[in-house]
Amino acid sequence: MTLNQTIDVRSVRPRTSSAQDLHTVLARVPALVEEIAKGASQRDLQRELPFAAFALIREAGLGALRIPQSLGGPGGSVSDYIEVIAALASADPNVAHALRSHFNFTEAVIHSQDTAEKQDYVNKILDGKLFAGAHTEVGAPLGTILTRLTRAGDEYRLNGKKWYATGSAYSDFLSFSATNDEGQMISVLLPADRPGINVLDDWDGMGQRLTASGGVLLDNVQVFASELKTRSHNAEVGRHCSTLRQLHLAACAAGVVRNIREDALTYVRKQARAAMHSPVDVARDDQFVQQVVGEIASNVYAVDALIANTARILDISSQALINNAPTLDQQLIEASISNAQMQVVVARLALRSAEVMFEVGGGSATSRTYNFDRHWRNIRTVLNHNPLLHKTRVVGDFYINETTTHLREGLVF
Repeated sequence: MTLNQTIDVRSVRPRTSSAQDLHTVLARVPALVEEIAKGASQRDLQRELPFAAFALIREAGLGALRIPQSLGGPGGSVSDYIEVIAALASADPNVAHALRSHFNFTEAVIHSQDTAEKQDYVNKILDGKLFAGAHTEVGAPLGTILTRLTRAGDEYRLNGKKWYATGSAYSDFLSFSATNDEGQMISVLLPADRPGINVLDDWDGMGQRLTASGGVLLDNVQVFASELKTRSHNAEVGRHCSTLRQLHLAACAAGVVRNIREDALTYVRKQARAAMHSPVDVARDDQFVQQVVGEIASNVYAVDALIANTARILDISSQALINNAPTLDQQLIEASISNAQMQVVVARLALRSAEVMFEVGGGSATSRTYNFDRHWRNIRTVLNHNPLLHKTRVVGDFYINETTTHLREGLVF
């Protein structure tokens, strides 16, 4: 199967198995990245959703990467998972970003209490199923849920419209929050092909255009009692997952910076001409071009190191959760503050790389054929998910006054 084939991804029978070991799963990543990279720039220009990429991801068993060996999975670490996301983002950041909800769901599952419901979720993940959904709503204050779940005999009906449904077009199961007849907040987990679930694909952001992050219209969707989510939301697990969601986004930006380096190298070697006043005949020998490429390469090195270090710290907090360690609160704070500081620096280096890349060439480097501006657009869009100014202020307050209020919220850190 090639990436540019037109297929119905839900008709693909996953070839994943709980018997797959970690080495086998990770060994598939380079070839997968190479395949997803084919035509990525053109897909961005023409706004062609990469459905086939997710069929390949199912086949590779990547969705089950974080499932522990004790539950039949490969037992990948946070570090393994984040490196895979960065690698995918170096090929196409839309694909990497669209998996964020799935890995957030998986992370919550593996850190939940052992129940029959948990095992059912694990089995679905091991079978190659991908999860997404949407909870935010347009036209309502943050946290207000207008979507209604109403009883209809022994069943329920779901009506409303959700927004920021990242990855929903590519997933097998979708989670939605709603208000029931008693005014209580409740969540449902439904098959993505359930009649009445309409993924609108109306995301119009300048970047990350193919993440399917627009709206979902819920039109009298049938819901069974067994589909009401009863899994408890442990506060500590929520804090860990929130930090991991932010790290996932940073890994997407890191992948783009890797792509910038490769695009700059390819352009210099194959297309760029020496500047009019350059003392050399070819661009690859121009000292200023070499300086630009050297800066970008150095940024890749720094960004990758920051991402890897933060992932290592989140591996520690994950183990603290599993072991119910007495130092759990401190581990979660350390993960949050590390994550915030990492994002501030990665943001600056990533945006700088996307901007300075154009210095390797003249006017031709701005050609739509190359679509180099997608790098800046994608990075800027990823960074707009949460305010960096808030993060820097919280970091400063932490170091000056040892304030941990926002670091304990489990929201944007």
